[in-house]
Amino acid sequence: MVSGEVSVSPSPGAGASGPVLVTLTFATFGGAFLLFLVQPMVARMVLPWFGGSAAVWTVAMLFFQLLLLAGYLYAHATRRLPRNRFLALHLTLLALSLLALPLWPGARWKPTGAEDPTLLLLGLLTATVGFPYFLLATTGPLMQARLHSTGAGEKMPGGPYRLYAVSNLASLLALLGYPIVVEPTLTTRAQGGLWSVGYGVFVLLSGAALYLTSRGAAGSGDETAARKEEKPKNEPGRLGPGKRSGPRPEGSGTAASTGKADPVLTWFLLSAAAVTLLLGITNRICRDVAAVPFLWILPLTLYLASFILCFDARGWYRRSLFLGLLPFVIAAMGYVLVATGLGEKAAIAILSAGLFLCCMVCHGELHRLRPHPDRLTGFYLAISAGGAAGGLFVALLAPHLFVEYDEAPLGLVFLGILVLVSLRRDPGSRALLARWRLDWLLAIAALFVFASLVDYQVKRSARFSAVRMRNFYGSVRVVDRMAGSLRIRRMSHGTTNHGEQFLDPRLRRSPTTYFSPVSGVGRAIAYLLSPGAPPRHVGIIGLGAGTLAAYGRPGDRFRFYEINPLVPVLARTEFTYLSDSQAAIAVVLGDGRLSLEREAPQRFDILVVDAFSGDSIPVHLLTVEAFAEYQRHLAPGGLLAVHVSNHFLDLAPIVALAARSRGLDARLIESPEIPRRAVTEASWMLLSPETRLFDDPVFQGSARPVVPPVSLRTWTDDYSNLLRSIK
Repeated sequence: MVSGEVSVSPSPGAGASGPVLVTLTFATFGGAFLLFLVQPMVARMVLPWFGGSAAVWTVAMLFFQLLLLAGYLYAHATRRLPRNRFLALHLTLLALSLLALPLWPGARWKPTGAEDPTLLLLGLLTATVGFPYFLLATTGPLMQARLHSTGAGEKMPGGPYRLYAVSNLASLLALLGYPIVVEPTLTTRAQGGLWSVGYGVFVLLSGAALYLTSRGAAGSGDETAARKEEKPKNEPGRLGPGKRSGPRPEGSGTAASTGKADPVLTWFLLSAAAVTLLLGITNRICRDVAAVPFLWILPLTLYLASFILCFDARGWYRRSLFLGLLPFVIAAMGYVLVATGLGEKAAIAILSAGLFLCCMVCHGELHRLRPHPDRLTGFYLAISAGGAAGGLFVALLAPHLFVEYDEAPLGLVFLGILVLVSLRRDPGSRALLARWRLDWLLAIAALFVFASLVDYQVKRSARFSAVRMRNFYGSVRVVDRMAGSLRIRRMSHGTTNHGEQFLDPRLRRSPTTYFSPVSGVGRAIAYLLSPGAPPRHVGIIGLGAGTLAAYGRPGDRFRFYEINPLVPVLARTEFTYLSDSQAAIAVVLGDGRLSLEREAPQRFDILVVDAFSGDSIPVHLLTVEAFAEYQRHLAPGGLLAVHVSNHFLDLAPIVALAARSRGLDARLIESPEIPRRAVTEASWMLLSPETRLFDDPVFQGSARPVVPPVSLRTWTDDYSNLLRSIK
């Protein structure tokens, strides 16, 4: 051991007093709590600027994984610094990080639509929270290393690794607390302010913990004396670097107990597999429901819970049980990921339970292979590197490698292969006892069949799709289907229908799906664009296949706002609504609300809000500030139509509250499904400053008022509560 290391082996005679141990524990807990509280918080702050895309969380998770890796690398690299020099360095960095407060993203980072959203988001997160997050990321390994350096870690159940469970418990509490307590009760500005205060307290705690442990180490003698007092390497108690005789030390894992080299590659791959599945499953859930903190946090909570259970001193991971269940779980998850027709609630339940078990296997195996605490910083470095690799794969590589969300099923295949190879190389595994053991062959066969089914489904999807494209905003697919004797072309994003068109020339100008003449928006346009009415200016947030252009008359102007650059391309090349329209068509690329904020008043006769992210309208389009912006662009007496169809969320009361706050009368129109006409069941809210508008025969009998619950609170840019809107 090199003298002066801050995190290798215990300092002779340096014990950990009660105050020191308490300070270390509180600093670890506080650092982890702030670390995971800021993740959904800052992502929620910037989500509106990127159209509410599910990819915001994926890229944010990549950013956090990369900074976690940087923090662990820092903790590992500073092991060999003299204690006083390390203390001066880290205290200086902690002090400088306070200059980044308060936590609030600068408006200069708002996208214009021309930038690469991934790079812009990474830059925004770096400028907003990068420095404080980096120092928070160093806390876990540093505090565990300081505990080990005092010698008290050897006396704790689980050794210094027990602090890892403490940090994961704090992380779990932060994640659960955000959607349940923080988001429903505090505005985003208040959240940022309170987090900044909490970070200031953490800086004091962290500095105190490092100072106290350094003082304790100094009290035991200088570095030279400490080195002289170490046991010679040929003493009976030590066989050499990483090798110990006698009973296995507490907190020492497989690598240390067998005397073999650390299985760094296995640590790396197990961590990468867990993060790949975490992000892949999160993408799948958010794509079809909503990109909101509650659904971001559910998979991450399960991921962290598995860490807590596996690294707890009692060892909740039972290898035979979890490995026995793993094949069935992989099969069930694979079915949900590659099949269609399963209810979304059942799919979320299966994927969530499966993710938990897969993470239990990955983290349980990591715990089995943990090294002696002398090498814990290297262990955490390998884990964080694997997590960063998984994040890079899902956030950056997958959108370019795959046109669908294939990373999740491929992650399951990878986990299966990794487990089989690990078992085959494990001296304690039954799989090593016989070369051609029946259960070993059956496991290989099952994995091969599963991989083949995944490959078949991917190829089948490609065969039945006319076009498949993917980018930051998701995967867009164009598929042809038959409805009786008629062929229909559909554009979809995940399971969400973005428009359909009959390919028969006699019917291709007919509005379909959510935009039929019997729908709320169809009735509103029929009212405004009736024969003999003057030319109208129509604004539409969300392009899709361009179905609403079918209502255009000569002299009318239709202005579409679309955030996904793939959609206008497909709307013009695979559909004919835009080219067939008699109205003048303009398409503005960029988030609808941000585009409207940059434009002069457009004086729309009707403004249609139909921007879906998965199955839900992005939250930032339903706030009071958003409706104020819509009103700025409406002509006097202009009509606002908001699409609120949703399988999971009751959005009509939210719109009704916003309308009330803006002095608008709001009515809900629900229309039925008519399969033979490709008409989809739809719910639209129509908002107008004139109540008498809804007395017109086109609305009578179909438009009804919505009475929001008394306890429901109006959504603003600073406040929203998705949990209260779940059906």
